[in-house]
Amino acid sequence: MKLLVVEDDPTTADFITRGLTEEGHAVDTLSSGREALAQAMAQPYDVIVVDRMLPDLDGLSLVKALRAAKVPTPALFLTAMGNTEDRIEGLRAGGDDYLAKPFAFGELSARIAALARRLPLAEEAETVLRAGDLEMDLVRRTVTRAGQKIDLLPREFALLEHLLRRKGRVQTRTMLLEAVWNLHFDPQTNVVETHISRLRAKVDRPFGRELIVTVRGAGYRIDG
Repeated sequence: MKLLVVEDDPTTADFITRGLTEEGHAVDTLSSGREALAQAMAQPYDVIVVDRMLPDLDGLSLVKALRAAKVPTPALFLTAMGNTEDRIEGLRAGGDDYLAKPFAFGELSARIAALARRLPLAEEAETVLRAGDLEMDLVRRTVTRAGQKIDLLPREFALLEHLLRRKGRVQTRTMLLEAVWNLHFDPQTNVVETHISRLRAKVDRPFGRELIVTVRGAGYRIDG
């Protein structure tokens, strides 16, 4: 996953960043709320981990600004302010989860993974998904590109839907296994690669322009 950690305590920031990087995530770490706001608006992240008490723009204001700008990236507050009122305030500001310090890294990692599997309500409500000239109608269960109908098997449809809902965001093999196959372990098969290849044969190859992109060492992304 691509994660943004906003934490002004160097020791805590280094601990979180090192642990998440060791798990294979791409992690950007910032200590400034204002810099984090600009970065989160400029590029997509799977999850943002943000401290509430930051020196320039506090975590609550940061998340409120993102929600006002219609940025749906899940946000997890990680803070020493852990009483019930603080948690309620954080969730009402647009946060998706709240973890009080001190914390166990394993719990932080699990909460991040759970948030990444969620879809923002606005995305869940969409019935037509698009990328370039590719269109998926979730009500009619149809897929077309450049006006031409594309017939997909159920698993291919589910895989394409997952990628389209996260257009522009890299999806790792593990994320796809969990979301599309409901597998929370690696089956040591090339099931993901096989289905991506089949999708490309139907969605990309006949149309001369690639929408499904392989991000080397990371996963897959759909552009458009």
